[in-house]
Amino acid sequence: MPNLDTQTVQLIIVGVTALALLVQTIVLLMILSVARKAAKSMREDVEDLRSSLLPIIFNTRDLLVRITPKLEATAEDFAQMAASLRDQTADVQQSAKVAMERMNRQFTRVDSMFTSTLDTVDRATSFVTGTVSKQVRQLSAVLASAKAIIESLRSPEPPAPRASRPVPGPVHGDDNFI
Repeated sequence: MPNLDTQTVQLIIVGVTALALLVQTIVLLMILSVARKAAKSMREDVEDLRSSLLPIIFNTRDLLVRITPKLEATAEDFAQMAASLRDQTADVQQSAKVAMERMNRQFTRVDSMFTSTLDTVDRATSFVTGTVSKQVRQLSAVLASAKAIIESLRSPEPPAPRASRPVPGPVHGDDNFI
């Protein structure tokens, strides 16, 4: 190898460094070109997305603007209807309570009347039964005595008593007699 002096080595180092810078610049320019193409492609995609989504967003916003008052009115109507139903339910409950109280009073009154009627019928039945049974017993007694009289008059004279025979009785001196 020929003798390399300092100047030659420095010249080689500067050449290699320049070559490295040139390669680095080319690579950076290529990266810049790819980044620009990617940004342009991204921009186009975003524009396509924006052009398709913006009408939907605007339509949705318009729809919400149109529907919001109707939704509020509907919610208010439901609230009024619920309040009205509560009031009507309270009225119906009050009416039912009053009707039940009246019905209860009428049932109590009818029960009292029915009980009084049944008590009166029971007392009348007891009185009639007592009165009639006393008369029926007296009539029955009169009829029984009349029957006895008629039977005694109709029957032939009783036979004469027979000689009385001694009734067998205990014999004196019998040890079995207790």
